[in-house]
Amino acid sequence: MKPITKYISYLVLPAMLTFTAACNKKLDVTPGQQISPEQIKTEDDVNAILMGAYNSMQDPSAFGERYIFLADLFADAGFINFQGTFQTYAQVATRQIQKSGIIPQEVWRRGYVIINTANIVLANLDKVSAENKAAIAAEAKFVRAINYFELAGFYSLPYSAGNVDKNLAVPLITTAVISTTDLPASKQPRASVADVYKQIIADLLEGTTSLPDSYGEKKNKSRATKYSAYAFLARVYLAQGNYAEAAKAADKVIESGNYSLVPSFDAEFNNTALSAEDIFAILQTSQSNAGTSNNGLVTFYALDQRNDINISPDQLAQYGPGDQRKNFYSYSSDSSNITTNKWRDLYGTIPVVRLSEMYLTRAEANLRAGTAVGDAPLNDVNKVRTRSKATPLAAVTPDDVVQERRLELAFEGDNYWIVKRLQLNVGNLKYNDNMLVFPVPQREIDVNPGLVQNPGY
Repeated sequence: MKPITKYISYLVLPAMLTFTAACNKKLDVTPGQQISPEQIKTEDDVNAILMGAYNSMQDPSAFGERYIFLADLFADAGFINFQGTFQTYAQVATRQIQKSGIIPQEVWRRGYVIINTANIVLANLDKVSAENKAAIAAEAKFVRAINYFELAGFYSLPYSAGNVDKNLAVPLITTAVISTTDLPASKQPRASVADVYKQIIADLLEGTTSLPDSYGEKKNKSRATKYSAYAFLARVYLAQGNYAEAAKAADKVIESGNYSLVPSFDAEFNNTALSAEDIFAILQTSQSNAGTSNNGLVTFYALDQRNDINISPDQLAQYGPGDQRKNFYSYSSDSSNITTNKWRDLYGTIPVVRLSEMYLTRAEANLRAGTAVGDAPLNDVNKVRTRSKATPLAAVTPDDVVQERRLELAFEGDNYWIVKRLQLNVGNLKYNDNMLVFPVPQREIDVNPGLVQNPGY
């Protein structure tokens, strides 16, 4: 069988092997090489491919940069100014994305490379021991689910727009594409928002029952666990407006006892290892990272790098007296440029989901659902505020919690999801405006005529 480069040319073993139990040399390939079905013979081979999926999520078109950075650019309403020279990013900031542009093309492509890698693992479970099969399957499905969640968020109207059975999301591909004979199965039409969310939830729910609580004494959180599955379920349920289930999922993470807020806000970022607060994170090293010159979160934010983002003083004005989060920003020598310190150091760990988010999710979800899961919303919010030396609140409303998310999770991509689920405006654009949805890449439509373009493109 002839391998399909388009789909698996980036299926590589991680250079960063901190979470790899074994390295199978025949799968230790470099970019540009491909995996053929004949190479996948043992459980070690399947594990190597699974580790390749994690490495692929470090790519700048995934969690290494664009899943987070583009969300901030897309949903910004005046707090950040893109001052760089890359027109493709400027188009995102001004909501003038081109259907033939590199941004929608590469985010789509990388997402499906990762999804296909997970599907290859699932297609080879017959090579996995009975003892490990359920956990490996659940881990692959976790990877698939979180990438489908990101793709659906960028390329489709949000769940809050209603009409979820008819609104189109992205193609739902759950079979592996390795050879030319697999191509017909890959050319799927766009599935509905409802169907994509059903698949995401089903995949994550399997993780809550089949994934381990942790990996060894160090509790490796760069791999999927039962509680990272619950954490992403909390995000998905929140996006759906299913607040009762969001509160329950967040509570599972909080009450697990596996995580704790780090003592000070600044200690959560620019680490070379995982923190006690990280629920799921992307590890980077000098040999394996999202980029050091033209890609990666640090290159866009850090003053000593490209520094393509200038943060408005209005962002800092939202923090109250004593709040340490207000001080976690850097200024240029003439104070004309402000940037966040969250993405300051090259090769730092990228927190994808962390415990403070779960406290705020449980608080908001309980308030909106009228439920009492876990601790009281006021206590949850004040745990987060107290850690940053912010003045505790005397009472809390759902809007207060949303504002706290904007302070705590600023520049982590969260505001995009707030705008979408709460039907808020971005400047003069409504949450469901066509220009707040990425176009389906023209290249994909050219090779798959069954794809329907988003309105306005």
